[in-house]
Amino acid sequence: MLFLLPHAVDQAAERDPVHEAVRCNGDSLTYGQLSEQSAQLAGVLHGQGVRRGDRVAIHADKGLRSAIAMYGVMKAGAAYVPLDPSAPAQRLEMIVRDCGIRHLVTEPSKTGAVLDLVARGVRLEGSIGVESEGRQEFACASWEDVSAAPAPSPEVGTMEHDLAYVLYTSGSTGVPKGVMHTHRSALAWAEVSAQTFGFRPDDRLSNHAPLHFDLSTLDYFATAVAGATTVVIPEVHTRFPASLTKLIQDERLTVLYAVPLALTHMLLHGALDQRDLTSVRWVLFGGEPFPTKHLRSLMRTLPEARFSNVYGPTEVNGITFSPVPELPEDSDAPIPIGRGFANVELLVVDENDVPVKEHEAGELLARTPTMMKGYWRRSDLDDNAFWTRPAAGGYDEVFHRTGDLVRRGAGGVLEFLGRKDRQVKVRGYRIELDEIEAALSAHEAVESAAAFLLPGLEGSYTIAAAVTLMSTSNVETPELLTYAGELLPSYALPERLDVLESLPKTSTGKIDRLALKELVVGRAS
Repeated sequence: MLFLLPHAVDQAAERDPVHEAVRCNGDSLTYGQLSEQSAQLAGVLHGQGVRRGDRVAIHADKGLRSAIAMYGVMKAGAAYVPLDPSAPAQRLEMIVRDCGIRHLVTEPSKTGAVLDLVARGVRLEGSIGVESEGRQEFACASWEDVSAAPAPSPEVGTMEHDLAYVLYTSGSTGVPKGVMHTHRSALAWAEVSAQTFGFRPDDRLSNHAPLHFDLSTLDYFATAVAGATTVVIPEVHTRFPASLTKLIQDERLTVLYAVPLALTHMLLHGALDQRDLTSVRWVLFGGEPFPTKHLRSLMRTLPEARFSNVYGPTEVNGITFSPVPELPEDSDAPIPIGRGFANVELLVVDENDVPVKEHEAGELLARTPTMMKGYWRRSDLDDNAFWTRPAAGGYDEVFHRTGDLVRRGAGGVLEFLGRKDRQVKVRGYRIELDEIEAALSAHEAVESAAAFLLPGLEGSYTIAAAVTLMSTSNVETPELLTYAGELLPSYALPERLDVLESLPKTSTGKIDRLALKELVVGRAS
């Protein structure tokens, strides 16, 4: 019976213990090894005092040990909390304190960062991977200690509705909030995605996303459900597109899953004409809109692969997908987010939570077993995140408010219109910042675009935007604004347009609009 995430690994190990579960930098773990070593880690954590319901941080670079850490923490009955290795100490401290973390799994190279947390007053009780050097403040075990530990997992009584992991996401304010997922919600996502996209044991799926980004859950969990192989892409390859495409070629990856910006960089700077990527049978993308012109070019470059847009906020994993057909040359219409996965109910409602008519815009609500348990210690956010509808028998059906504006198009296909919090009002007009970005991105010379608000006089705001250009382009901003003016109403045109060499990115590969806004303001001062 499959009701906990580690069961997927253990059952795959029973079926074929020597089949590769995870690969990274030419090294690998079989399912038998991953099952055994995660059980060993669980035992060591349990010996350090970890119990069911605890939260254990994972502070490590992507690799084989991060996979062992995920499953080992869950086998100990705890929930793993992945930390961004590149995050500043202040943010790490905030997450550790907020989530009540007393144990962490790391690697020797991160010892300095861990000790910095301790110096800031964070109280730890145990760690894996910290270089101890006679340290007495908290229990320390090395990875060698883990390898020498007995293999049976401790009996902890975990159930499917217990926490499996907590992902911290900044949202639009920059303040981290913890999204709580259970074994059931994560397994529901793993099972439906593996079934929908037909993952097989001979598949080799890319793990492009970092562990603290929700895209990684498909990379690991859906792959384990299918008994396939996760190929971890180290950070150095994600930063250099030509290196990434060579890895895809050499590892013979069959399924790619990444944010559109990463795939766009792969298209433009990945030396695709020098690569044999015929092993790729499916390209999945999500997390942000994919500029149609770039997607069309990538599809032409990988003619044997299928493409699908996968949509779903972190709070609900994936809830819709849209197979991408051949894209006509004369259309730059945005890619729809499609229809709901099996076992998902979707509603589109107005500002009064009344379902809208077909072709009318509204907020997307979802009722799905892939939905989060709630936000960690933030009942105030839970009140706004969930909407209930009375059902027969006196119980309530619970929906998640995605905060995304959509419209049902032809045949019930959902079109993504933008974030509710990205719908702004300037000079009395309601304006979609995402629509501005789409208009600028449609120009053949533009590589990427971002729109945002800048403070004006007397509490007013002005629209600003920034773009990066193709390497062969020398287009001027007036031409870009003229082009955008043919697609946008005059009141939606940016009053300021900056051409930059690059747009700042978050650690999850998306455009960092808060950092971009600070950059543009700094250029103006």
